[in-house]
Amino acid sequence: MIDAGVNLTSSQFDKDRGQVLDRAREAGITNMLLIGCDLQSSIASLAMAKSYDFCSTAGVHPHDAKDAPDDLSTQLRELAEAREVVAIGECGLDFNRDFSPRPVQERVCAEQLHLAQQLSMPVYLHERDAHTRLQALLSEVQINGVLHCFTGDKQALKFYLDYGLMIGVTGWVCDERRGQQLRELIQYIPNDRLLIETDAPYLLPRTLRPKPKSRRNEPAHLHAIAEQIAVLKGTEQSTIANCSSNNFMALFNLPVQGSSL
Repeated sequence: MIDAGVNLTSSQFDKDRGQVLDRAREAGITNMLLIGCDLQSSIASLAMAKSYDFCSTAGVHPHDAKDAPDDLSTQLRELAEAREVVAIGECGLDFNRDFSPRPVQERVCAEQLHLAQQLSMPVYLHERDAHTRLQALLSEVQINGVLHCFTGDKQALKFYLDYGLMIGVTGWVCDERRGQQLRELIQYIPNDRLLIETDAPYLLPRTLRPKPKSRRNEPAHLHAIAEQIAVLKGTEQSTIANCSSNNFMALFNLPVQGSSL
């Protein structure tokens, strides 16, 4: 399996990152996409991707848009020259928390979308409660990529699929409280447009048994997401894992063999 989104640079992994990767290997995780949320974490994710032979992204999350430098595109362009960087992002809009002013979020997101188009690179997108505005920004460019950690409604899902994006599903689908809408929409996500991701250390799957003592998520728990999706789709866990891995390799134009831990 491939974890299509991990915040491996998080300080929550500082004390045992090696053990986390060992457990991932034992769980059959063969590759990971390490997420960059600002310039610092993008640089750190690239360094880890080089060390572990993974992939990474380079971008600025909407939460951090207020701190984006004036030469953002220049710095991201330089990072994107590395073989390991396969997508621009995590970028997008978050009108749920509004950690950055909405006009700033939109400006920084649009800048990254246009950069991705110029570089012919996929985008790694974030959207919370901002579907209408993100739709408007996407209509200005022609790009591919993935809508990471999808939590929207059926209308939003239809737009993202019609636009051509992959849909990233996290442990949100394992949450019977917050994830009910996503559970109902899983049937509308074609297998050839699905990516599974942990978003570790966040979004620990609530279906894990026994429950981990720590609330921290990690790549080794990816199987719980694949299992829950398989149940909802009425198929095998291996089918979901294989489809997601194949989609990952195709989206990011990677060799069939992939990378390994």
